[in-house]
Amino acid sequence: MRVALFTETFLPKVDGIVTRLVHTLDHLAELGHEAVVFAPHEPPESYAGHRVVKVPAFAFKPWYPELFLGLPRPRLGREMDAFAPDVVHVVNPVVLGLWGTLVARQRDLPLLASFHTDLEQYAVHMRLAFLGPLSRLFLRDVHNQAHVNLCTSQPMVDAARALGIRRVRLWPKAVDTRRYHPGSRDGAMRERLTDGHPEAPLMLYVGRLSHEKRLDWLHGPLQRLPGARLALVGSGPAEHELRARFAGTPTVFTGYLAGEELAAAYASADVFAFPSDTETLGFVAMESMASGVPAVGARAGGVTDVIEDGVNGLLFEPGDEEGLTRQLARLLFEPELRARLAQRARADMEGLSWRASTEALVEYYRLAREVHARFEPPSEASFERARAQTRGTTSGPPGDEKTSTSVR
Repeated sequence: MRVALFTETFLPKVDGIVTRLVHTLDHLAELGHEAVVFAPHEPPESYAGHRVVKVPAFAFKPWYPELFLGLPRPRLGREMDAFAPDVVHVVNPVVLGLWGTLVARQRDLPLLASFHTDLEQYAVHMRLAFLGPLSRLFLRDVHNQAHVNLCTSQPMVDAARALGIRRVRLWPKAVDTRRYHPGSRDGAMRERLTDGHPEAPLMLYVGRLSHEKRLDWLHGPLQRLPGARLALVGSGPAEHELRARFAGTPTVFTGYLAGEELAAAYASADVFAFPSDTETLGFVAMESMASGVPAVGARAGGVTDVIEDGVNGLLFEPGDEEGLTRQLARLLFEPELRARLAQRARADMEGLSWRASTEALVEYYRLAREVHARFEPPSEASFERARAQTRGTTSGPPGDEKTSTSVR
């Protein structure tokens, strides 16, 4: 099968969407399928044998400078025509994905869309709350152009249906249990993460350092848990503020880690602290659990599809600092509980392979083609409304050809 994939984020950026995409592309290649990836900013020229087409982009400043929004060009339509895809897959459609949706509609191609980000919550955290109602309408109207919609956790399937999104299915979760393994625990890494205090109880967070991750919620518990230390692995737009907030506390900022170093960091902690209440799944929690380190997560969004409270980890109510502190303390200072949850966490992750997840995706591609053959397109008004919403928030000055959405 030939897949044209439009994504709002890709390498070299590191986040949960990119993690899913690179593993999916690896396994699509192994299964004999071919993809072309349209990605913004400065992606690699190819990945896993699949061609990657660079899309000019602008940084979403000042709200999220690490995020680049792709600016479509007529050339991209010609690139896709030359590839002649069997199906178009738009990932988290906002700008580039919206254009991919238009391309698929104009060429009468099967279309699959996947939903990875709670745009309304992100708008709130970026102090753009007025966009919340608009984002709900946008998500509904864009996703309802697709012949199949995918969400990455059951809670998000339910949320998408509640928004009025139709034809929604679950894209199974997966994690690399060979890379992330309890055997990666490393004394030198623990020394580094604890700033030379390896005997101290250690909490770990891995991921973007951004406001919606609620990392400031860890400040109170850190001060109240005797002897505990915190390591924050990653970087992002909130790093400067977080460094100021945690100044004078036993906190280590490592920046981004990758490969064996990242695997060692996961496995060398005692508990994974995951306060974010905006996750649609939570790959980092899964990677920690595969490493034999149980997580404390917020009872919100897709996290509840990964962490089963009291079985393979612990949950707290978002905003409840007492509850968060209590759950962290249980895992830090009750070794028998920690060992029991860690064993179950590892066992649960062992059943989630990227091969099986990608095989399920290929079946959804086939389903999109079947639905396409009998699908009555949604009203033109709903699509034009979605295009107008995007133009109102991302376009440049009138007459600026760089923001053209023409695909001819």
